[in-house]
This record gives sequence, structure tokens and C-alpha cells, in this order.
Amino acid sequence: MFIRCGLKGLVWLFLIGAVVGGTAPLVRAQAASSTGKPSVHWEELTASDFRDGIRRSQGTCLLPFGILEKHGPHLPLGTDLLDVRYAALHAAEQEYAVVFPEYYFGQIAEAKHEPGTMAYSRGLQLALLQETTDEMARNGCKKILIVNGHGGNDSLLPYFAQTQLDKPHDYVVYVFNERTPQQGGPQRTDKLDMHAGQSETSKMMISRPDLVHQDRAASESGADQARQKIPEDIYTGIWWYTRFPFHYSGEGATATKELGEYQMKWWIDSVVKAIQEVKGDDVSLKLQKEFYEKSAHPLDTQP
Repeated sequence: MFIRCGLKGLVWLFLIGAVVGGTAPLVRAQAASSTGKPSVHWEELTASDFRDGIRRSQGTCLLPFGILEKHGPHLPLGTDLLDVRYAALHAAEQEYAVVFPEYYFGQIAEAKHEPGTMAYSRGLQLALLQETTDEMARNGCKKILIVNGHGGNDSLLPYFAQTQLDKPHDYVVYVFNERTPQQGGPQRTDKLDMHAGQSETSKMMISRPDLVHQDRAASESGADQARQKIPEDIYTGIWWYTRFPFHYSGEGATATKELGEYQMKWWIDSVVKAIQEVKGDDVSLKLQKEFYEKSAHPLDTQP
């Protein structure tokens, strides 16, 4: 028990350090706008402003979920974290919601061989996320929208949301998993474009252009190495490493600011719509409560 608490305490120290010690300007919302609207940043609010923010947001809070991993030879380790917070913060400024601080404790086992990767154990990932959402809810966030900025979480987060049915909660977890439009905007020439390629590099040109080293983008190969010889409908966890051992997929050198502007605007607009839909959802919490009650007495429910 002591070891488990120690690990959680250590991770929380990392989380606090990310918020307090970070010096890079992500998206700095004003502590209070000219209209008196409180900041969307959870960590910037005073206790009384936080109470006001929860009321204004109708109990809707965002948890932008990033990661720390290599992004080719030219993008920062925190690309997913920086991009998703940029999108979430801008969306929350349009459709008010309280945005949780930097969160990067997700699934990235496939990049453990690369420097700078923070890969937490599966048990700790789920336990920490559960305690985080529980604590958010205890502070009034009854609708928690996880905005996913990392492809490696695409299976983790829906699974986490599904496991909320394990035991009763007085809040609902929603997951928004879209990051890139499938069509429209400037033409995409990168045929792979899965990781640190044209799209991701273009978006970083908008969120943190000062951290994009475009001159390094072609110094490593982002080509598919195709080293695995099993059918695509058979899954194995090593699949990514067999195809992209340099943790780079696509051609970051083909990125453009114009593409980044289009895709980032699409992402922000999509998160705005997601916030609006979550705020307007008056069914999920009621049916979730009904489900909990019936699941406690399955023999009393209709067959």
C-alpha cells in the first residue's frame, strides 16, 4: 500500500511540476476578460473564481490528454500535449468550460526505446486517470470531456469510459477522439502522415512555431519499413515498431502553415461543438444512474 501511494504521489509531483515549472507560453487566457468571464485555465483561477467558472460552464470541464514521446527529428516531445491544449483552450474560450492542467500520463509503450518518452505502467495510467476524474467531479465537474491529442490513447480512453460502469459515479465521462479532418483545406501530399508527418508538423506551426525544426525533418526516414509479415487483421502490440522504428511516420518536411491553420481551426471548431453537445446532454447522467440501480439487482429487472 505504501508503494502504491508513493508512486501516485510521485506522479502528482510530476503533474504539479508541469503546471508550475513550465515556462513555455501555451495559450495564456486572461485571468478575467473585459466582460468579467473567468479564465478557462483551472490553475489560474482563484477558489472563488473557480466556483464561478464551474457555474458558468454548467459543470462541464475539459481534460486535454497529451503525451511525452519522440516526434520525428524535428518536433518537440510534447507535441501532442501542446497541440491538444492549444485546441482545447481556444475552444473553451469560445464555449466556456474549465480546462484541466497539463496531463500526459497515457499509453506510449511503443516509444520506450526513444529518449524523453514517459511511459507509465498500465495499472497506474488507469488508476491515475480514475482518481483525476473523481477529483474533478468532487470539485463540481459533472460532465468531463476528455479531449484526446495522442493516437496511442485511441484504445485506452474508450476503455476507460466503458469501465465507468463498473461502479456508480455521479458524473459522466465523454471522450472526443478526433484530431485531424479527413478532407478539405489545402491538399495533403503526405501519403503516410501518421506521426510527426505533414499534418502534425503543420499544426505545430500554429500552436508552437518556435519549437518546429523544419530543417531537421528530412534527417530521418518516416517511411514504412514493412518488416512484419502477418495479415493486417491480426493485431500485435509490436506492430508500430515493426513499421516505424524511428517513431516517425510521414514527411514532416512537406508541412505548411496554411495546412496547419486549416486543421487547427477545424479541431478547435470540433471541440467547441463537442462542448456544446456535452452541455446539452441531459440524458446520459440520468440513464447512467438508472443503469447503476438496475445492475445492483439484475434479477428484478425485465429479461
